[in-house]
Amino acid sequence: MSNEPERLPRLLPEYKVYRDAEKYTAEIRLPGVQKKDISLEVADRSFSLRALKEDAEYFLCYLFAYEVNEAEAEASYKDGLLKLVVPLKEKLEASQGGS
Repeated sequence: MSNEPERLPRLLPEYKVYRDAEKYTAEIRLPGVQKKDISLEVADRSFSLRALKEDAEYFLCYLFAYEVNEAEAEASYKDGLLKLVVPLKEKLEASQGGS
């Protein structure tokens, strides 16, 4: 018998990430999670999220196609939905548009 604590199941949350010429926006559904149980890290090319709820752990890593300004990232959480907005380091030209 091991003395290690029982590991919670890891779940991939439902999420959407979209981009325009100035920013990335991510919407991540975290049902049953309290704001205090969310850990979010944003780097210049990625973000990672870990969120705990009573019976499971949500985990997500996402790589951005373009470099972002992580210092200006903004996140909000309401009713089980985490919204993350991260500006691009350089605005994209119209020919580079799309997601």
